[in-house]
Amino acid sequence: MVASLVGKATIEPEVLRRNIVVSGINLLALKDRRFVIGDAVLEFTGHCVPCGRMEENLGQGGFNAMRGHGGITARVIQTGMIRCGDQVRVQPSET
Repeated sequence: MVASLVGKATIEPEVLRRNIVVSGINLLALKDRRFVIGDAVLEFTGHCVPCGRMEENLGQGGFNAMRGHGGITARVIQTGMIRCGDQVRVQPSET
C-alpha cells in the first residue's frame, strides 16, 4: 500500500525504520494488550508515527504515505528470541 502511494513497486522493510515488521494482523487491535512474538512478551504502548526521515527514505510524499501505516510501539515485558516467521499471539486478558 505505502509503495503504491510513493510510486514504487516495492519497499524493502528496513527502509521503513521499524524494528519488527509483521503482516496479517491489525496492530491497533493490540491496544491495551500484551502479546507474544517468539519467546518475547510485549505490551502495546502507543502508535508509531512516521518521522521526517520517510521523505529521505521514500522520496517526496513519503511522510504522508506512512501516516496511519507506522505501526505501534511496545514495551518489552519479557525478553526472548524472535525469529523470522514467528507469529504474533495475543495473550488472554487478565480478569
